[in-house]
Amino acid sequence: MKRKAFTGCAHKFEDANESMKSKLTLALILALTTAAFTTPLHADTALNTANEVTADEARIFTAEVLEPLDVHTRTSLTIVEQLRHTHYVRKRLDDTLSSEFFDKYLAILDNQRMYLTAKDVAEMEAYRYELDEALREGNLQPAFEVFNRFQSGVVDRLEFLLSELENNFSRMDFTTNETIELDRENAPWPASHADLDDLWRKRLKAAALSMKLNGKSMEEIQTLLIKRYKNRLKQSTQTKSEDAFQLYMNAFASTYDPHTQYFSPRTSQNFNINMSLSLEGIGAVLRNEDEYTEVVRLVPAGPADKAGDLKPNDRIISVGHGQKGPLIDVVGWRLDDVVDLIRGPKGSTVRLEIQEDSADGGDTRVISITRDTVQLEEQAAQKKLLTLNRGGQDFRLGIIEIPTFYADFKALQAGDPNAKSTTRDVEKLIGELRKEGIDGLIIDLRNNGGGSLQEADSMTGLFIESGPTVQVKSARRRPAVYADNDDTVAWDGPLAVMVNRLSASASEIFAGAIQDYGRGIIVGSQTFGKGTVQTLVPLNRGQLKITAAKFYRVSGQSTQHQGVVPDVVMPELFDTDEIGESSLDDALPWDMIQPALFKRQTQLENVMAELRVLHQERTADDGEFNYLKALADKARERGRRTHLSLNEAVRKKEKEQDDAWRLELENGLRKIKGKEPLASLDELEEEEDAEAEEEVEEDPSEDALVRETGEVLLDLLNLTRQMAHVEGVPSMREELN
Repeated sequence: MKRKAFTGCAHKFEDANESMKSKLTLALILALTTAAFTTPLHADTALNTANEVTADEARIFTAEVLEPLDVHTRTSLTIVEQLRHTHYVRKRLDDTLSSEFFDKYLAILDNQRMYLTAKDVAEMEAYRYELDEALREGNLQPAFEVFNRFQSGVVDRLEFLLSELENNFSRMDFTTNETIELDRENAPWPASHADLDDLWRKRLKAAALSMKLNGKSMEEIQTLLIKRYKNRLKQSTQTKSEDAFQLYMNAFASTYDPHTQYFSPRTSQNFNINMSLSLEGIGAVLRNEDEYTEVVRLVPAGPADKAGDLKPNDRIISVGHGQKGPLIDVVGWRLDDVVDLIRGPKGSTVRLEIQEDSADGGDTRVISITRDTVQLEEQAAQKKLLTLNRGGQDFRLGIIEIPTFYADFKALQAGDPNAKSTTRDVEKLIGELRKEGIDGLIIDLRNNGGGSLQEADSMTGLFIESGPTVQVKSARRRPAVYADNDDTVAWDGPLAVMVNRLSASASEIFAGAIQDYGRGIIVGSQTFGKGTVQTLVPLNRGQLKITAAKFYRVSGQSTQHQGVVPDVVMPELFDTDEIGESSLDDALPWDMIQPALFKRQTQLENVMAELRVLHQERTADDGEFNYLKALADKARERGRRTHLSLNEAVRKKEKEQDDAWRLELENGLRKIKGKEPLASLDELEEEEDAEAEEEVEEDPSEDALVRETGEVLLDLLNLTRQMAHVEGVPSMREELN
């Protein structure tokens, strides 16, 4: 009987989809997934779709002076007590924490330093060492005073933009050699309003140039931008006290770690919908980044994932319903309003205008996605078969893709023999692959963001005879050891586990256990690094998600921050500086505890060096691997840009060069595969769209990373057999099937 535990329910769960680049933003899931939130949305992004503002009205807008609700005092005191006594990390509520809290609050309001001046910040400095006392007393006056000052700056900036659009737009010059700084997070605060004016003039110019490069006329651009900023100005006066309170409390919560958050009643409602696994939508996790809505990740097997057109870091510029009709510009909207606009009934169509580049100048395109309910079965493990020839002999390798660690817990608790779970499905698939005579097995956990701890625990038991699988340590308590006590295994042959930067949480538990036992090789790139457990605490108003424990491998190593480092490294297509636990502010550190008592099953370290040499020799001049490396290098190069040109000729030349580079790269890959070269990237897009519509089952041999993982697995099989015969070391499999 296996000891089981589950942390995926509405009270206690683990996942790492909160993820990527969650610098003070709010993530909302539009469809079925395991729970994913980053930090709260920027207060200046509030927007309602209705009621535009006239030019005359825009000049008389003033930011409403917000006050805390009576209930906020009690809620804030409860949050403070919960964090001080329940969080995994103990922190003293003193001047040091107050100073950190102060900086966090300014960052959550104005992380690009575009609304407040150095004078504003200097006057707010009076609160730097007073927030700890204010928290103890439930005094929210500093929170709202700072927020109201910020809101005044938002209104001032929007009025400036409208004035520029109405009075100076026709004189906008795209021939000068100006540039705009892409990331001002660490830039000095603007010294004066004149400096703010210059900064926002450039931002307006960048937005206009982006639209111009995408084929819009100057008249269209002016009309669209005036509409955009009038709507933002209208909504900026409709920000509620609840928004200010949530931002303030989340600034405090984020001083503990990036996954601890306060959910207001509205945010809690969205979160509970997400946890219920029943929401109809497109299946994407979004966050608010400045004035834009960005894609964090796609729900595996969800509508957006199946369509194949939406990717992480894409910006959603506008939204439309149905195949025809107007697109509604959503730049500057509140994230929850964008979410409400994108959601819709199953079977209906939503159109999204997407900007692929994170810079204002990125190209845009319109995609269509049919909304649906993501069924558990569609996220279930699936098998494929890969055949490789080595020395004139064909070898059959099974591949099991696992998009998430799932389980139908109601059915399991009711004793339903057909209840769905990752472990049950994988065990069944292994049995089917055995009948097909496989020589090795690949477990593909790429992009698997986690899920049920119970399933990571029980699935590990399919590959080890018995023993501990993971340790879970709460603050100031001894670790709880989860273990497999069943000596039976589903597969005792050669095993490889594929991971990448988006493999997280439960995926890291499984991969870490396989690596610690020496049961198989881990292939790919360093995983996400989320090794913390969050618990949901209901409050008198909303709820608190609090980090209460950490995961540790059986070796005693934490999966936090560092993740799982693969044995054989493959090209990484994601920028690890931007994606992963290590990219998050105040992420808990990596550490170690005492290892659990376990016995390694094989001594793979004896062959690991040779495996790496064989892999490097095989891929050094491999065209498909060089293609992947080139894409990764280009993405990192673009991600490290600090400035964007506002010169139209320069930007056109950059685009032409980028397109020419990509076309040459794609044609190089096509030549390797025996395909005809393309004349333009438009032809490539048309070809990809046609292939997506055909819904042809993918051939695993077409995936260079899967194919090379198979080659590494054959190397392992050969080397361990040699070791078994020469040195008497236990082999993973004495004979081929």
